[in-house]
Amino acid sequence: MNIELTDKEFRRLLDMVYIGNWILNSTRGQDRITEYDEVESKIFSYCAANGMRKLFEVKDGVVLPSRAFSEGGIHEAIMDYEDTVFYEILAEELARRDMNFEPISQENFDELANRIDEYIEEFEQNGVENISLNL
Repeated sequence: MNIELTDKEFRRLLDMVYIGNWILNSTRGQDRITEYDEVESKIFSYCAANGMRKLFEVKDGVVLPSRAFSEGGIHEAIMDYEDTVFYEILAEELARRDMNFEPISQENFDELANRIDEYIEEFEQNGVENISLNL
């Protein structure tokens, strides 16, 4: 298979591959899905031939994203994603809790969506500042 990309497209592909592998493997510890690590390594190995030597390094014979790459702002994009997902999941869980975890149906979907929207609005304004736990 051959794929032709401009330098800009290839650079964006590197970001997407890194982010994808991060999401799939960053929480797995020693139980990583090695096939994704291998694809990441293969894609980053093309950096050398494309004048992007600062974006990869070789460790124990394996091509990896370099420290310069991983510290170059990509984790800010990942954190933005994680924050959004966190608040969306929390809003839905709280809304479902408020509705006694009733199964979602056509009859209660609008109520659930409204409750989720209210929580999202609260989180946008105050983050988790107003959340309290009764332990």
